[in-house]
Amino acid sequence: MVLLCVAGLGVPAQASAADPAEDKGKFGISLLDVTPSHRSDPRALTKIVDHLAPGTVIRRRVLLISELHQRRVIGVYPGAAAIENGKLRVGEGHATNELTSWISLDQDRVNVSPGDKTPVEVTIRVPSTATTGERYAMVWASLSSKDKARPGGGQIDAVNRVGIRIYLNVGPGDEPPSDFTIGTMVPALDDKGKPTVAVEVNNTGGRALDITGEVSLSDGPDDTRAGPFSFDTTTLAPGEPGKVTASLPDNLADGPWKVRVNLTGGTVTHSAAGTITFPRAGEPGQPSRLSGVSTNWPTVGGALAVASAVVLAGLVWAARRSRRMSAAAPRQAR
Repeated sequence: MVLLCVAGLGVPAQASAADPAEDKGKFGISLLDVTPSHRSDPRALTKIVDHLAPGTVIRRRVLLISELHQRRVIGVYPGAAAIENGKLRVGEGHATNELTSWISLDQDRVNVSPGDKTPVEVTIRVPSTATTGERYAMVWASLSSKDKARPGGGQIDAVNRVGIRIYLNVGPGDEPPSDFTIGTMVPALDDKGKPTVAVEVNNTGGRALDITGEVSLSDGPDDTRAGPFSFDTTTLAPGEPGKVTASLPDNLADGPWKVRVNLTGGTVTHSAAGTITFPRAGEPGQPSRLSGVSTNWPTVGGALAVASAVVLAGLVWAARRSRRMSAAAPRQAR
């Protein structure tokens, strides 16, 4: 039996291990090199993000960090990915696509001891015949029970893996611009009666965007205010529409409320405002057009300027457990 744990993809980590002798501890992977031309891009702190001409070769380093409790072997390999319906979808196991065929690693199996930090070089060779467009992949760090020394061997009980995303755009000239639009907001009550707001967004640029942000409410009943509340993250391919959703407190009044939305995707920030009223239970929410959009373009070399450093914010972990681990973290009280 193979049980898969995927972490670092914007979804709760899920793990289950059948081997009661499995050691505790965790291992992680972090990006060591920030693409020089993308120092102002928040995506480049945690992902390999680049625009390359056909025939180009680049090298980037990732760092494997072991907080496992004994010596182990971590596998490192590229894996296929695609953006579908607002999420990055990853292939199972060593699934391949066009981009993975361009990727090679200087190590595919790394022996690690507790506390080790081991760099691995990732090389991407874009063929001279490559067509224009975006490609997506992962660099995975994987640990399975078959790497674990046990008397008499044994079957695979669990596979844990964590990865770094690759967003690669191929084409001549400068990188395509990034941009997105904000559409209507729909207030609603979920199945448990909890208020939510969903905002339509559309990736109108030429690069994939991870769009997220906050919503604040003001001028409510008795001049009350609420928020800011965080939206989930929606990943959109160029030209793809989608939505971001935020959950709000149970005791929130129906309204009407004035709302302000601040959303960020890559280097682009848009803000918009409008008015909403939450529906009664069982009734559909009425869409509200947001207006007054403003745009922020961060400057290169600002607070995000980082070069050839360990970006701890980009570190993702895979935990090792001897028993089942909860898939969802407790909700933070507001």
